[in-house]
Amino acid sequence: MFPNTLMRAASATLLAAACTLVAAQQPEPQLRLQRVELHVGMYRINAQVAATPLQRQTGLMYRKEMPAQEGMLFVFEEPAQQCFWMKNTLLPLTAAFVADDGVIVNLADMQPQTEDSHCSAQPVRYVLEMNQGWFASKGFKSGSRLMGPPFTTR
Repeated sequence: MFPNTLMRAASATLLAAACTLVAAQQPEPQLRLQRVELHVGMYRINAQVAATPLQRQTGLMYRKEMPAQEGMLFVFEEPAQQCFWMKNTLLPLTAAFVADDGVIVNLADMQPQTEDSHCSAQPVRYVLEMNQGWFASKGFKSGSRLMGPPFTTR
């Protein structure tokens, strides 16, 4: 009887260790990035800044929710055609492709967990992702202007 008890205890310990290992490997959303305050018209946006390649690659993946006034600003070194997809992204989002002066070049609604490519209509350095419908509900479209750092006005 003692060996069976020992075997069950060892099995339970191994199972617990395996569960801990699997939990440790589960990807986590980025929640601690630097933030910047942006404005579009009278609306304020609290945006996380994804400025490094790894931060941009992870983006809003694995997030289960995001407050309405929050988003993520992707910052690239040089203007280029930027393309985004939604692999491992659980929230429906709208991407605003933004010129250096803060003008929205184009918007793209993106569905969760898809690999469809959504690209800027011209080279841009910035992309702002918000919950899908945020821009439309406020009446913002191509030509609207974001204000705040890092955008320059000319």
